[in-house]
Amino acid sequence: MQVTTTSPLFAATLRPDRNLRLAGGWIALALATIVGTPFLIAIPEFVLPGLVALALAIAGLLALGMRQARQRRTSQQVTLWADQLEIATVTPGTEKHLQRFDPKTVRLRLTRDAFERTTGVFLRHADAEIELGGFLSNADKSSFAKAFGVALRKARRAA
Repeated sequence: MQVTTTSPLFAATLRPDRNLRLAGGWIALALATIVGTPFLIAIPEFVLPGLVALALAIAGLLALGMRQARQRRTSQQVTLWADQLEIATVTPGTEKHLQRFDPKTVRLRLTRDAFERTTGVFLRHADAEIELGGFLSNADKSSFAKAFGVALRKARRAA
């Protein structure tokens, strides 16, 4: 076994945001149920449409919860050495996908909105493009792009 003593110029593990947005949906549903129950009792012709709407809201929240749980298991590991760039992508239901590139042959491309905020970070190589951190928030994409761009320029100068 060979032991590597060099440290990378840049290393980052990109994971989706883990805030509690879904909890707000459940709280809103509970409040709507509490507020709407007296109306359903007082006006009998609203019972069926009210229960259908409640069932649809519950189904929508369950689907959103399952989607977010699946997305939380997605990650990208970006590691940059002076002579090699490694991107390991892990998505639910698939094996780890590892890609290696020469830092001199790849280009960093950013997409921005009308307010010059970073909305996409792409790595362009010979025949295709890879999106880095597509699941990140715009603020996280911006800080990642800045740090990664500096390290990529450093790797090009070192090699």
